[in-house]
Amino acid sequence: MPAAVQHHRPRRNRITRALVVACTGAAVLALPLIGATAASAAAGSSTPTASKTLAGYPNNLDGWIRESLAIMSEKHIPGTYNGIYRNVMRESSGNPRAINLWDSNARAGIPSKGLLQVIDPTFSTYHVAGTSFDIYDPVANITAACNYAAARYGSIDNVHGAY
Repeated sequence: MPAAVQHHRPRRNRITRALVVACTGAAVLALPLIGATAASAAAGSSTPTASKTLAGYPNNLDGWIRESLAIMSEKHIPGTYNGIYRNVMRESSGNPRAINLWDSNARAGIPSKGLLQVIDPTFSTYHVAGTSFDIYDPVANITAACNYAAARYGSIDNVHGAY
């Protein structure tokens, strides 16, 4: 090929390529550090005591489920972490203050509330002694809902849709 027809890459492409490679390398090196920091914070090893429940569990979805499971074990209410977690994520996305103001229960004046979207009469009937009487209390809500699911379906693990 004659020299006049040959295509030369502009210098900026080499510089751009070098920057992209360098930034990508830095990101790859930083990801494990970011993950390790987040994992240690999630583990609760350095979590302040203010973020614990009265029973000593982390004051987050993981802790609420674990505390509920401990109570359920004492009261012989069946259920697993995975079954509770799956249903919580479907019902409220993990928001303990969730309230459904549009379904048939809401139209009847008794909206579903809390992590597992329990209505007041069901919460009252299946409330588990030793937990709060506040339907929005995460542990009380989970435990009452699991007690109801055990009576109706055998376990919260058997619930795969609205209940």
